This record gives sequence, C-alpha cells and structure tokens, in this order.
Amino acid sequence: MKEYIEANKHSWATIAKEHYETFKTILLANESTLSQTQIQELGNIEDKTLIHLQCNTGADTISLARMGARVTGVDLVPENIHYAKKLAADFGINDARFIESNVLEIMEKHDEKYDIVYTTEGVLCWLPDLYLWAHNVRHLLADDGFLYVLDGHPFFMVWDEDKLPDLVVRYPYFHKTADRDEWIGGYACEPKKAVNYAWMYTIGEIVNALSQAGMHIEWFHEFDWLYYRVSAEKQNKDENGNWAFPEHKERLPFTFSLKATIR
Repeated sequence: MKEYIEANKHSWATIAKEHYETFKTILLANESTLSQTQIQELGNIEDKTLIHLQCNTGADTISLARMGARVTGVDLVPENIHYAKKLAADFGINDARFIESNVLEIMEKHDEKYDIVYTTEGVLCWLPDLYLWAHNVRHLLADDGFLYVLDGHPFFMVWDEDKLPDLVVRYPYFHKTADRDEWIGGYACEPKKAVNYAWMYTIGEIVNALSQAGMHIEWFHEFDWLYYRVSAEKQNKDENGNWAFPEHKERLPFTFSLKATIR
C-alpha cells in the first residue's frame, strides 16, 4: 500500500504548479471556489476553527477563510502545501496554516480539535482505508464539532466515465483492489502522464466507518449532478455551476454530501 501512496504523492506533485495558477485565476475573479450547495450546507462558519483534509493547493481553504473560518489545510503532497501557502499569501490570508501529512496519519502528528472537519470533491477515492480515515477525523473533531463531506456518489463511481451517459460498469462496486491510472489531472490543468492509484468505496463503508469511529450521520444528501465536467458535449451546466447529464436528471445519483457529529 505504501508504494501506491508514494506514487500518488509524486503524481499530484507534477500538476501542483498548474493547479496553483488555475485556482489563483479563479479566485481573482470569484469570491469562492465552493459550490452553492457547499456554502448552503455548511451554514455560518464565521470564527469557526476548520481543518480542510486533502486541501490540494488550497483554493477551497482560502474560500473557507473568506467565509470567516480560521483555517488549517492538510495535504500529502509537499508541492501542494508549498503552493497553498503561496496562494494564501497572494490573497492576504495571513493566518491560514498548512500541514504536510497523509490524512490517514494526521492523528499521529496533530492534536488540535476543530469545530469543522471539511473534505470535498474527489477525496475518498484516494484513501485505501476509510475506517482509518474515520478514526483520524474523529481525533480532530471537537466534541460539539461536525464533519462535512461532499464527493462522488458510490453509485456514480462504478460507471465507465468515457461512455457516459451510457451506463457501463467499469469499476465494480465491491472491488477492493487499487485501480491503476496512467494519467493525472484534467479538471484544472491538462492531464499529465503519471501513474496513480485509486480505490472504490461503498455507501456502507462510509456509514460503517464513521459509526465505528463513534460518529453519527445527521444527514446524507444525494444529487443528480456532478461537481465537475466529464463531457462538455454530453453534460449541461446549471445556474449553480453543477454538471448534469440530461438523460439522468432526477433519475440517478451522481454526488452526495453528509454531515456527521460525535455521538
């Protein structure tokens, strides 16, 4: 497993600079990189302490700081942390902190407690062990805090993305072997050739992992849109910036979000 994590670290490092440049441009033109769904579901986070797991180059972290939160970002990739700090400095977010760490090991390095643990958009597939992840989340949460997750719905994760909107299973729902890919990027920069590994996850694993870590899921929301573009020709973009396949509108789940608290 360690070699897969190291491959992912190297792979993401190859696109860190491009991500920084892309997201800096977006943040210059927009107050936030967060979707309206996230903003509404998070509610008022002013003066809340918030730790952003798998923060990439920090664009969403900065957006959360602009909403008034006192933010700490965590990422596996040293290059991502470097550019996250640079991005925060670019926008005068002087009190943002960034920690280089595998989120499956953050409890070994960091003892602070937070009002909000936040992680979104393409995060769970990079974690080989959701049960260990949940225990790390629980370690970071204050007793009255909450976890917020928004990510690809496990039902969506099974389909061959190259054939959508046709539904062809490419990633079996119960498959636990790491899936190897030769390319990284594509949503915020041009794809680069770099070997990386991802893992399938199920709804049951998400629920059970959080429950076994001593957490209670307050709500689990499901949406018929994606937070990114798979195909410009086959998806429609709505007024909130979400991408939907017209054939599957109000028929199939593509994204989920959840809020979990300590029992």
